[in-house]
Amino acid sequence: MIEDTASQYRQAAVLIPLFEDQGEYKILFTKRTIRVDEHKGQISFPGGSVDEGDASYRETALREANEEVGLLEEDVRILGRTDDSLTVASNFIIHPYVGFIPYPYPFEINSREVKRLIEVPFKIFIEEKTAQKNGVYDYEGILYEGPVYNYRGDIIWGASARIIENFLEILGKKMGLLAALV
Repeated sequence: MIEDTASQYRQAAVLIPLFEDQGEYKILFTKRTIRVDEHKGQISFPGGSVDEGDASYRETALREANEEVGLLEEDVRILGRTDDSLTVASNFIIHPYVGFIPYPYPFEINSREVKRLIEVPFKIFIEEKTAQKNGVYDYEGILYEGPVYNYRGDIIWGASARIIENFLEILGKKMGLLAALV
């Protein structure tokens, strides 16, 4: 857990929705609209800022997933969480939770926040041809360094890519789990 003793960061939580589609594991991402306040047009996980009424980061992740894509809390089986991640430009500490969801699912997209859903096969994140572990991405004229993934023209970078990297690292430490997902 990242400590924020000086209260210099805003707190957020995301859900990493994992599902099985015809024998293949996938992760659900959102393409954000340009109407949102933060991270316009970026590929991200369902999630957002902690509200005053949220009892926990887990509750924030589930509430935000419901608000953005219509996932009901009772349909998400939380498997665990990954390490916290910092955003570079917007000063968030992100608390990620991994959840298994049923598929197909009757998603209800919040069109103010989400332009579209992107279902990315898990294997994409471990194939060398789609992953740049030390890539550079230009976002609004600023160059960001770190992991970058390209899936059918959708670029996953920044905090979302770092969260995926951490998820892969955690799975790699568990015998057989990574192999079972690809």
